[in-house]
Amino acid sequence: MAKRDYYEVLGVERGASEAELKKAYRRLAMKHHPDRNPDDKASEDKFKEANEAYEVLSDAGKRAAYDQYGHAGVDPSMGGAAGAGFGGANFSDIFGDVFSDFFGGGRGGSRGGAQRGSDLRYTLELDLEEAVRGATVTIRVPTLVNCKVCEGSGAKKGTSPVTCTTCGGIGQVRMQQGFFSVQQTCPRCHGSGKMITDPCGSCHGHGRVEEHKTLSVKVPAGVDTGDRIRLSGEGEAGAMGGPAGDLYVVVNVREHAIFQRDGKHLYCEVPISFADAALGGELEVPTLDGRVKLRIPEGTQTGKLFRLRGKGVAPVRGGGAGDLMCRVAVETPVNLSRRQRELLDEFRQTLEGDSSHSPKASGWFEGVKRFFGDL
Repeated sequence: MAKRDYYEVLGVERGASEAELKKAYRRLAMKHHPDRNPDDKASEDKFKEANEAYEVLSDAGKRAAYDQYGHAGVDPSMGGAAGAGFGGANFSDIFGDVFSDFFGGGRGGSRGGAQRGSDLRYTLELDLEEAVRGATVTIRVPTLVNCKVCEGSGAKKGTSPVTCTTCGGIGQVRMQQGFFSVQQTCPRCHGSGKMITDPCGSCHGHGRVEEHKTLSVKVPAGVDTGDRIRLSGEGEAGAMGGPAGDLYVVVNVREHAIFQRDGKHLYCEVPISFADAALGGELEVPTLDGRVKLRIPEGTQTGKLFRLRGKGVAPVRGGGAGDLMCRVAVETPVNLSRRQRELLDEFRQTLEGDSSHSPKASGWFEGVKRFFGDL
């Protein structure tokens, strides 16, 4: 398949400056990065296409060859100078910038040491009624916050961090091992390029201290176990003045004494008496909005489901409310008086020899006879 024009891929004019190229690439890379679009083949292809375009156009020599000869000037299979891959110093620089946007400082921390704080997770236990109707809940979260004494610098008040003498402020050191040269994070400043000669007495040079933060969380109606609520900037404070991470509040709905939830539907078991099951009747059953009348037809069997439409849960992502399913359980009478036993015995005698009153039992016994007959 023919490749698209690299300028068209990045969405810039042919005379675009280096800054314009970089800005256009960063926008596309952040939009189509695999971390933001998991299992999305189309986004992955666009991400690779943008990488290839930027690698060529950000290099003056490759760009000149491309401007003069098109793809033939930079395709190695056709004698060109560039490869379609992830190499090149310019690409490494911009890739670091993109990772900085995603993760607050990239792989080894940005120069100057500012790093995004870690995201936090908090499990919020809710009753079913709170999850269905929504609620505002106060939570208390342990986290790292910027030291108020040194304002997050880690240095004693009145002083400031100085340039690292080991790496010269770069944050990286180069180790020579025979023919190989290996670049590593500076062991003294840990990649920040700065070191603290006179640390703050409150945070001991870390720039952050541990505190418990009290937050008010608005829980939308309809949430279920596993749903997450994101509170931007409420995670750990960033190191060396970096931005704070986010707090993810993960919902866990407690088991209910009456209802079981399955998505937007609710289920409950309704015990009824032997007499009501046989003769029919009307019962009051609970819902989350109060009690409602449920008519039981005569001859109702255990396990029969009755649907109360709209008495379930309205999903948090929209759509109509689910239903309440009432499953009937016929109770066998216990602790009978002498008279009650006599009456039931008389009743049993009237049923003998007439299987029309127990169609399920009759069918079951017929199946048993056939089974043993086959043996």
